[in-house]
Amino acid sequence: EEDKYSRSRNEMLDAMAVAMGGRVAEEIALDDVTGGASQDIAQATDIAHAMVCRFGMSEKLGPVRYGERSEHIYLGRDITRNEGYSEETAREIDMEIKRLVSSAKEHAARILTEQRERLDKLANALLEKETMDAVEIRSLLNLPQSDAQQEAHTETAPADGTPE
Repeated sequence: EEDKYSRSRNEMLDAMAVAMGGRVAEEIALDDVTGGASQDIAQATDIAHAMVCRFGMSEKLGPVRYGERSEHIYLGRDITRNEGYSEETAREIDMEIKRLVSSAKEHAARILTEQRERLDKLANALLEKETMDAVEIRSLLNLPQSDAQQEAHTETAPADGTPE
């Protein structure tokens, strides 16, 4: 929870682009979409909602917190909300959340289009292996390993240096 409060606006925008990457990869590689990216879309939407309503990170709506929740659960009733703002503001919030998610999707599309060769290479490897860890992915795509990954991979490798 603390991490959510210490992330910068740019880190949140990047996290949304990463979350939208699965949907964009489907569109690029399959020229179609599935329901497989639904959790990713929900994650991107939740981040955008937090940016706009909790953290005041919307340039359009300003540094204001919207939508304090009143969670009173009565017999047979769901959580109620005391929004504290007008329908017009609600529409602006919805539009700003949609704008942020759409922008993240466009950012992911630019990156994956530029990196299409790597996307295809990874997709083919995953079709063969089904699962890959970060070390294998970085090796396949000729990306540098993080220090922690190198240490972890070295610790699990046999002493003679051959793969397990």
